Amino acid sequence: MDQKEQWLEWAVELQSLAQAGIFYGKDPYDRERYERIREIAAEMVSCKSGLSLETVKHLFCSEVGYQTPKLDTRAAIFQGDRILLVHEANGTWALPGGWVDVNVSVAENTVKEVKEEAGLDVRVKRVIAVQDREKHNQPVYAYKVCKIFLQCEVLGGAFVPNIETTGFDYFGLDELPRLAEEKNNREQIEMCFQAMRSENWEAWCD
Repeated sequence: MDQKEQWLEWAVELQSLAQAGIFYGKDPYDRERYERIREIAAEMVSCKSGLSLETVKHLFCSEVGYQTPKLDTRAAIFQGDRILLVHEANGTWALPGGWVDVNVSVAENTVKEVKEEAGLDVRVKRVIAVQDREKHNQPVYAYKVCKIFLQCEVLGGAFVPNIETTGFDYFGLDELPRLAEEKNNREQIEMCFQAMRSENWEAWCD
């Protein structure tokens, strides 16, 4: 991690330790101290990021129990030698996907996200990669994210207007539009193409 972002790594570690202490601690005074440590971590992130303390607490301090990464799934869907990207409301393009809901599996979430964002019915064929987001995408978040890329094939369906995307299209590797870099970058799109072209792809794992 860049030295300029070292503060974020410290804040994340403090938050993780404090969250575990709050959950597992038995002494009420110790739990008060852990609450204050978590609050200090949130104040650090708020001060350095420019986000309000309330926003940081919502994102950073809302979980209980042992701190674990959030899961994000991304679907790689191909038509010939072109990959499907959804057009987001802010004008950028991304592989369909999103946070994994607590009541579904990784594969089920991927199918659900494609349906919601592209209107297509798909089935998951194989895992392309499991990545530590902060090793690949910017900006670095104040919490860990595990990104799972899955190759899928279309069974049917059609685009339906929704609040997240305005449509979708297929692109060749040499004609990629402006990507939502925080979700997927060119390196990750290239990885998906490599997987699609390989009969014996072995999933990458950070």
